[in-house]
Amino acid sequence: MPFENDDARRRMMVDTQLRGRDIVDERVLRAMEKVPRELFVEARERSRAYDDAALPIGGGQTISQPYMVARICEALRLSGDERVLDVGTGSGYQAAVLAELAAEVYTIERIPELADRARERLAEAGYERVHVHVGDGTLGLPEHAPFDGIAVAAAAPGFPETLYEQLKPRGRLVVPVGSPRGQRLEVAVRSPEGPALIHSVPCRFVPLVGAEGFGE
Repeated sequence: MPFENDDARRRMMVDTQLRGRDIVDERVLRAMEKVPRELFVEARERSRAYDDAALPIGGGQTISQPYMVARICEALRLSGDERVLDVGTGSGYQAAVLAELAAEVYTIERIPELADRARERLAEAGYERVHVHVGDGTLGLPEHAPFDGIAVAAAAPGFPETLYEQLKPRGRLVVPVGSPRGQRLEVAVRSPEGPALIHSVPCRFVPLVGAEGFGE
C-alpha cells in the first residue's frame, strides 16, 4: 500500500526539485505530480521514492533522479498527440510519465526480468497501454517507427545514429552522451540537413548496453 503522505511528498518533489529549479513546462510538472513514483521503486526503497536521487532497481540499473526524468520529458516538447519511444525501460517510471504526455508510448528494455516487473508496475499504476518490449534498445523499434520523440535513459558512447533514423522529420532525440563516468544530456532535432544538436545539462546515467552502445 502507498504511504499515507505519498501525495504530499509528490507535490513537494515537484515544487522543490523541479519547479524550484528550471523545469517550467506545466504539462511535465502535472505529469510528475500525478505518476506514483513509489510504485516504481523496490519495496525497501519506498521511503526514499521522492528523494532527489537515482535509486537502485536491480540488475545494476537505477530509476533516474526525478529532475532528470522531468528534464528529458521537457526536452521532448510533447503536446499530447505524439508517438514516443522510451529506451531503457528500467522500472517503467519514465514510460509512465511519458504516457501522461503523449498519445502512444513504446518502451524497450534489454533485461527480461526488469521488463516483466515494469509491465506489472505500469499495470498497477494504470498505464496498461504502454507497450513494453524486450530487446536491444540501441537498435530501437524500427517496426514501430517513425517516432515523434525518443528518450534514452542510459549513457551512449556516441551519437546513436540508428535511433536518430527512427525519428519523424522535426522529431526529437534526447540522450546522454559521453563516458560511463559523466555525460551531457543532448537534444537532436531531425532536419533535412542532418541532426540539429542542442547541448543541455551535465548528467550521469548508467551505460547504454547493446550493439551501438557500450559492450556487455
